[in-house]
Amino acid sequence: MTTTQILADRRAHIHEKGTAPFNIACEKQSVAGSVSQRACVFCGSRVVLYPIADALHVIHGPIGCAAYTWDIRGAWSSGPQLHRMSFSTDLQEKDVVFGGEKKLYQALVELIEHYRPKAAFIYSTCIVGLIGDDVEAICRRVSAETGVETIPVHSEGFKGSKKDGYTAACNALDQLVGTGDTTGISPLSINILGDFNIAGETWVIKDYYKKMGVDVVATITGDGRVDDIRRCHGAALNVVQCSGSMTQLAMKMKQEYGIPIIRVSYFGIEDMSKALYDVAEYLNDKTVMKNTQNLVRDEVSNLVPQLRKYKHDLQGKRAAVYTGGAFKALSMIRSLRTLGMKTVIAGSQTGNKQDYKRLQELSDEGTVILDDTNPLELAKFLEEKKADLLIGGVKERPIAYKLGLGFCDHNHERKIGLAGFEGMLNFAKEVHGTVTSPVWKLASLRDRLVDRHRLLDGDRSRNGNRFVEGGNAS
Repeated sequence: MTTTQILADRRAHIHEKGTAPFNIACEKQSVAGSVSQRACVFCGSRVVLYPIADALHVIHGPIGCAAYTWDIRGAWSSGPQLHRMSFSTDLQEKDVVFGGEKKLYQALVELIEHYRPKAAFIYSTCIVGLIGDDVEAICRRVSAETGVETIPVHSEGFKGSKKDGYTAACNALDQLVGTGDTTGISPLSINILGDFNIAGETWVIKDYYKKMGVDVVATITGDGRVDDIRRCHGAALNVVQCSGSMTQLAMKMKQEYGIPIIRVSYFGIEDMSKALYDVAEYLNDKTVMKNTQNLVRDEVSNLVPQLRKYKHDLQGKRAAVYTGGAFKALSMIRSLRTLGMKTVIAGSQTGNKQDYKRLQELSDEGTVILDDTNPLELAKFLEEKKADLLIGGVKERPIAYKLGLGFCDHNHERKIGLAGFEGMLNFAKEVHGTVTSPVWKLASLRDRLVDRHRLLDGDRSRNGNRFVEGGNAS
């Protein structure tokens, strides 16, 4: 059983498998003072909408909000690069007093005239919610005057956490869905929801579906295009990868257009194969199923022999996983098992009760499951469980390095594609490279030297701050 001391208000958010019946608290506001790893509402909406490459993205607020989320995803575009421009109204003290509506209107008119985007998303930040700017009215006026649909994103940061930002993003996207022509869309067609083309992963997945004989109408939002999103309601199936960010939009489309939903993961051999087979089974086409069988057979038979050399070195190593959504953590546990590793800690920022229940069922005895952890808590569990590897995002990286652990970036800032069969090979290479790096031997040496200096300092104080003769202090 864990010996790490836990804040009283955090105990319900932590579960160690095998010590008690499963009952973890989640989907609650972060505990004040716990320095949560969660981001704000604005950040949540921004990371979802950011990859729509031919839209204008304008942050109505102080410049810091724009700087904080500039180029926040490693989301690649096969064409336009407008999404990588982080425009801001740069609200100042005077704007807080007198309002920023005129400034927003002028900025939008100028930007739309210059860039002629397919659509514009306007993000409200904390200060805008406090001063009461009518962003919706400005958006309606600009839309009418320019002919470019200008969509408000109600993402004031103080309204909740990153997960509430997902809701704001889905509400904004819903204003585009259903406004385009669906003529010519194949009955063997899907939308990919919740993949953000990190390091080109959406292109890999689309290529798999192409080989299967399945058309992708829209990718929402990786390498996304406004016109594709407008007509995505004509697809036969919605395939949801990141359930936390996109389930709400998929549910709205199911209610309004009758489009069914399946939930998938594109990480790891097992989940990638299942994702392709699930689509083929739903579409119920013999040619598609045959193509899928051939594709999976060829990819797996090519991949497995390449993984053996990494598994030899990683066998028995211990890993910790902390992701944005808990569903991704499930894939990580399976992928680590493929490499011979054991997961001793698993957690997420935004998981729900069902996600954590599945995580607990998949985990080994003694695995610590964390909801919305904080840096100190996570660090203590890493030390207690003697982890060799931490898989997380940019905020978790310093924790791993300070503890002398290997680290694998599986968040939206990474530049290496980890989805698909080729992504599994990239994942194995990255995990192997960091876990077996000789630099961690130096970290151990550093700890021994620190302990030696502490011992020397103690002997000096006991001997009148004199150096100890004869090496008795060693």
